[in-house]
Amino acid sequence: MKRVILTGCMVLFCSLATTAVAQKFALIDREYILKNIPAYEMTNEQLNQLSEKWQGEIETLQQEAQNMYKSYQSDLVFLSAEMKTKREEDIIKKEQEAQDLKRKYFGAEGELYKKRESLMKPIWDEIYEAVKAIAEDKGYQVVVDRAAAMSVIYASPKIDISNEVLAKLGYSK
Repeated sequence: MKRVILTGCMVLFCSLATTAVAQKFALIDREYILKNIPAYEMTNEQLNQLSEKWQGEIETLQQEAQNMYKSYQSDLVFLSAEMKTKREEDIIKKEQEAQDLKRKYFGAEGELYKKRESLMKPIWDEIYEAVKAIAEDKGYQVVVDRAAAMSVIYASPKIDISNEVLAKLGYSK
């Protein structure tokens, strides 16, 4: 009886070990791939220009609020209590307007985020399709992104298929 159980355990262990060994892994470096795609550089340039434009709008509002405050400080002696309150409210309103605009453009779900998503989606889809095709052709069960995988300490360059992905996309290296 012990022999049957021991034999069964050995067969189970060997089949599991064979399955684990049979899996093929590959690695890509997303940052490397993106740096070699001209459309990505153009997209980044568009996003930087848009970001600078919006940042300028915000800074203009902040400067207006600062100028209003300086003016308020210099006129403080001459203002009635009612005028002080109104000017303080105007300054607070201008500062709030700048904060709202900053949140609208650069917040977690802001315009910059949405624009980045819309411009990057086609590039990501193209990369994904290339990786998927290579993985299916070569029998990889898992393809790990070196840039996103924080727990990958070392990976052999032999399993890095980044150049194959670039070649599949038409950007041979």
